Amino acid sequence: MSSLILTTWGHAGVRLERDDHVLVIDPGTFTDPRILDGADAVLVTHEHPDHVDVPRVAAALATAPTPEGGPELWAPAPVVALLTGAGAPAARLHAVDGGASFDAAGFAVQALGHVHAAIHPDLPPPANVAYLVDGAVLHPGDSFTPAPGGVRVDVLALPVAAPWLKLAEAVDYVRQVSPRVAVPIHDAILNDAGLALVDRVAGGLGGDAYRRLAPGEPLEVRTA
Repeated sequence: MSSLILTTWGHAGVRLERDDHVLVIDPGTFTDPRILDGADAVLVTHEHPDHVDVPRVAAALATAPTPEGGPELWAPAPVVALLTGAGAPAARLHAVDGGASFDAAGFAVQALGHVHAAIHPDLPPPANVAYLVDGAVLHPGDSFTPAPGGVRVDVLALPVAAPWLKLAEAVDYVRQVSPRVAVPIHDAILNDAGLALVDRVAGGLGGDAYRRLAPGEPLEVRTA
């Protein structure tokens, strides 16, 4: 059994590392900018600033190429358009939608789903793509996108606080996906009291899988 290392960097930002390769998911404005240091590939679930810091990500993609090439990014088409407008090199940008499969810096990625969870009937939901990495790590962005049939997710990045979210839905999502570990993300709008409340409720109802990581704390992911 092989493995990779997962760390969280604030809000929705997740970093995966294996064999000197780095894959970053959702480096937004609420996330520690150091998440992008040394990144080989970036995945963005959707266009909201808390999931993609457009100026910072565009600058990271525009760094001088190494002999092996530079960092590349996969995201829904609206995100690609924003980054192109901010000066990111088009050759490093790839538009994806649910159903796509691709290799990102040596990580096998499946794109799942199509739209953001409903915020309010007056607000049309933007495109949102969840990512399943190496068949083991599921990052849903702003959605409760299920894993593909027959896939046992090892680590679920679990949204726990947002204008579109009820905590009961997050609990039900953990139960549906049934991962070995559920790591709470998407919680920058909570203060310390709110975090403690979420952890108490989601940890109590979500089962032993629920585990909060400190920023930068490594978690070994089991992959097939």
